[in-house]
Amino acid sequence: MSNLDASPAVTECVAAGTGAQVASLYPARTVPLGGIRGIHVDRILPQRGLPTVGAWCFLDHFGPHQDVMTVLPHPHTGLQTVTWPFTGEIRHRDSLGSDVVLRPGQLNLMTSGRGIAHSEISVSGPLHGLQLWVALPASDAIQPDFAQYPTLPTLSADGIEATVFMGQLGDVVSPATVHSPLVGAQVDVTRSGVLPLRPDWEYGLLVVSGAVAVAGVSVDPGPLLYLGTGRDSVTVTGDARVILLGGEPFPDELVMWWNFVGRSHADIAAARADWEGADPARFGTIPYHGTDRIPAPDLPAIHLTPRKRRPT
Repeated sequence: MSNLDASPAVTECVAAGTGAQVASLYPARTVPLGGIRGIHVDRILPQRGLPTVGAWCFLDHFGPHQDVMTVLPHPHTGLQTVTWPFTGEIRHRDSLGSDVVLRPGQLNLMTSGRGIAHSEISVSGPLHGLQLWVALPASDAIQPDFAQYPTLPTLSADGIEATVFMGQLGDVVSPATVHSPLVGAQVDVTRSGVLPLRPDWEYGLLVVSGAVAVAGVSVDPGPLLYLGTGRDSVTVTGDARVILLGGEPFPDELVMWWNFVGRSHADIAAARADWEGADPARFGTIPYHGTDRIPAPDLPAIHLTPRKRRPT
């Protein structure tokens, strides 16, 4: 999915520090997606004080709603898109020739490498789900790729069942390809359960439905509960569906703007210029869309430089 803001915020991030155990709530903000009539999303990452959780650098929670989602061809660089629906079906097409319908319980994972383009159009509703991005390490060896994973492993314990759609939770490992140590899991809580964590990783938790108590904090749908590092487990109590995100604190300085993740202003400017026609081969073309595409917004009149995350 695209970041369709007509004037996207400049998001610059520096490498995370060592961190510590915390339990801080970061509120979501409602963002209208230009070009999609009637659709708004809750944007949870990036935050001004929390640009990343591990390598996770973007999180939108959309729906539930009955509106048709039509996201025309648009580009990505430096990231993986992770699409995780709770209800509804979405058709994905990309410049690699992929053409699939995504259904609840399945994962779509697209790796941009230096450049890829895709479109997403809802084919049934109500539509409700998550769109996430994972920042890629700086490497010319990471090539554009797309995969759909129709079945995913689960971690079952007293009071919880977790579907691990990315990375590793405890001894359960997703088949999805990752390039940084991380986890993404949907956790269904029926009363109280313990999630295994890694002390050297940082974690965040999002409530999708219901309510939970975690680390002494009551959490309802909407905000992200950031847990920091230094935990080997966490107890989640309630009757809810939550999303657990985590990973090794990302070591690189990042510049995020529109649908691009880079390491410098020059990276972003070059990607925008190539999408606007300087090098159309970089992003390829998507069958069935003809000349339809989302044009890139104008770059802001500033030089993009790193901004530190807020101390915890």
